[in-house]
Amino acid sequence: MIESLGVAFGLHVLFAVIWVGGMFFAYLCLRPAVAELSAEVRSALWGRVLGRFFGWVALAVPVMLGSGLWMAQVEGGLVNADLRVHLMFGIGILMMLLFGHVYFAPYRRLQRALAASDVQAAVKQIGTIRKLVALNLSLGIAVVLIATAGKYLLP
Repeated sequence: MIESLGVAFGLHVLFAVIWVGGMFFAYLCLRPAVAELSAEVRSALWGRVLGRFFGWVALAVPVMLGSGLWMAQVEGGLVNADLRVHLMFGIGILMMLLFGHVYFAPYRRLQRALAASDVQAAVKQIGTIRKLVALNLSLGIAVVLIATAGKYLLP
């Protein structure tokens, strides 16, 4: 049982780092670096980058949900979990829902705009995605802080 808990914890943390770290990189490093590119080049770049990144997030979502639920079950279930676990679970579900919305709405519209060479529509969708990623990054950072410092700060 302890080994499966260790595997679940390792996978959970690994995919949290991939997801939150990827959003941090995209929002705070890549976005400013490509701001001076033409709208056409920037849109094409974002289309490729987001396609690759969202593939990893699509893998992270079920792995993190499954490993989180497994760890909670092994530790006595969500009913007996402390506030930190409930906060991480709730915020994590919200993050997953936001990702689903981004992927199935503005990202799909971005793909269609790029396929049609409609740069203005692509730029609009990138703006929408940027705002939602900023929100999800903020939520992800909150979860990281709850997971690491919450033990010392929350009841």
